[in-house]
Amino acid sequence: MRITVDAERCIGAGMCALTAAEVFDQDPDDGHVLLLRAEPPAVHRAAAQMAAGVCPSGAITINGPESSGS
Repeated sequence: MRITVDAERCIGAGMCALTAAEVFDQDPDDGHVLLLRAEPPAVHRAAAQMAAGVCPSGAITINGPESSGS
């Protein structure tokens, strides 16, 4: 799994940081998404996938397998 974010598209809702705090955070200045782990370990992949699904602006893109291995 590889995650990319489009901070320009982000509206600062914070759903990603609330859903997967180990993978996403919010910029303290503008509230836009900060990607903490572009290739999260398996234990955080389900939450990252869910965060992408609940993002209201579609600023999070996930490529690759949903989860397997480390």
